[in-house]
This record gives sequence, structure tokens and C-alpha cells, in this order.
Amino acid sequence: IDRIIDYAELGDFIDTPVRHYSSGMYVRLGFAVAIHTDPDLLLVDEVLAVGDTNFQHKCLTSIRQLQAAGVTMILVSHDLASIQSICSRAIWIRHGKVQSDGPPLDVTLDYLSQLSVDEDAARTQGGEITDMEKLERRRWGSGKIRITRVETLDADGNLVPSLNTGGPLTVRLHYQAPQRVEQPVFGIGLHNQSGVHVGGPNTRTGHFHISFVEGEGTLDYHMPSVPLIEGEYLLSVAVVNADDTETFDYHDRLYPVRVHAGRSSERYGLVQLAGEWRLASDAEPGLPIDPSLAAANGR
Repeated sequence: IDRIIDYAELGDFIDTPVRHYSSGMYVRLGFAVAIHTDPDLLLVDEVLAVGDTNFQHKCLTSIRQLQAAGVTMILVSHDLASIQSICSRAIWIRHGKVQSDGPPLDVTLDYLSQLSVDEDAARTQGGEITDMEKLERRRWGSGKIRITRVETLDADGNLVPSLNTGGPLTVRLHYQAPQRVEQPVFGIGLHNQSGVHVGGPNTRTGHFHISFVEGEGTLDYHMPSVPLIEGEYLLSVAVVNADDTETFDYHDRLYPVRVHAGRSSERYGLVQLAGEWRLASDAEPGLPIDPSLAAANGR
């Protein structure tokens, strides 16, 4: 019992009636009990979404230990990163029906693709926002400057929904400012399918000063080579005031961008690191370069 209480970190509340526990406290206690009962099958429901970072790390460590011990585990979660990290198989269920079943990466990509399809009714392929009511939950701002259209373009200026690893990409922002606004800052952001923030360039950090905007205009951010590995990414765009105390318009992860492998075979990490492999000496390929290693192997 003491080990369960210590694990759940509820020692200060152990004498409090359970009916007064928060949902997070319930989950902590339930998970602590479950892992201390030597289970053969463990159903885990959103446990990695409660508690502080230390508690979540402790839960993740326990889950990996149970997996190593041969315990069968079912993880119920919306945390795509945890699903890909922990699971060997994923099932996406929507409205009680199986939508996708297979490797975690494939299933999470299917899930994110469907999110994009659901939002396509609110914008065109090129990124024009046509029904903002459907996007209110992921768009906010004072409206002094409005981003009216977002486009992703290839090297020839054609609208494209995808690119190859290492290929060029231009993000074009169309904006409208009913009145003059001094020194606005525009920016974009990219998140991968796990919710990891890949990058977020803006005009301030890029030393691209805009003295003012008024009326309609267009702004491009050109990337000559995008090193992202294959996957589904979500693009955010924003415009704020000079000291970042007022958000004029923010579109949070509204625009899907698909990256294809192309000639790249890299599957791990976030980006393909440019470089090449070479021997550090004239040693024959396949032989140890360090003479002491060669001697140890009888060569």
C-alpha cells in the first residue's frame, strides 16, 4: 500500500475521500494500483496526460519496464508522440468504427490527414479561408491585420500541397490591414505529426523590417531547401505587433504540408542532416582504422 501511495504522489491526500479527488488524481491512483498488481494485461487510458513532467516520465519508465517483462498493454490516448514511441500497433477509432489499423506512424498520418479533410470544407486547396466560423477554435486575434490567404508554392510558383525532402518551398501570406499598422511582425511555424514544433521563423528574427502595412499586400517566406524527413506537417501563420503584446491574427496549425521522401531514405529524427560519410584515413573499407583495434582482432 505504501509503495502505491508513494508512486501516486498522493500522500498528503490519502485520507481525503476519493469522491473529492480530481480526475487527474483518480488516474494517478488507478495507474499506481495497476502496475503494483503484477498484471498480464494493462489498459492505460490517458495516464501520460496527467501530472507534472516528472510523474509522466515515471509512468513512461514503468510502461517500458512492463513491456520488457512481456506484459500486454493497450494505450488509449490522443498523444501521437506517445503512441509512436510506445506502441507496436495502433488502431484509430472514430464514432465507434475502426478507421485505420496498422503501424503507429501510418495510423497517425491517417488520423492527421482526416483532420485536414474535415477542415478542407473551410478553405480551398491553396489555403484561402472561406468559412471562418468553422476555424474559430484555431484562429484568433484583434483583426487589425488579417491574413486572408495562405499558399504553399514550388520553385515555379505553382500551388502545391506537398514537396520532397530537400526541395524548395515558398509560403505566401496574403494580408489585409483596414488601417495603417506600424512595424508588424509576420511569422510561420511548422509542427510534425507528434506535435513537435519544428521551426518558427519570423520577420523580426530574420531581420526583415516592415515599417508599416496598410490595405492589401503579400509577403513570401522562401526556403531553398527543406530538410524535413517524410511525414505530415502542419503550418501555422501569424502576425503580431512589434513588441509581441498584441496578436493581430493567428492561424494555429491550420494548413497541412506533406513531405515525401523523394531520393531520401532517412526515416529517423526530424530532419535529414546534410553531409557525407568518408573514412578518416586510407584504411581499407571494412577494416578497423585504429591500429590497436586491428591488433586486438589479430590483424
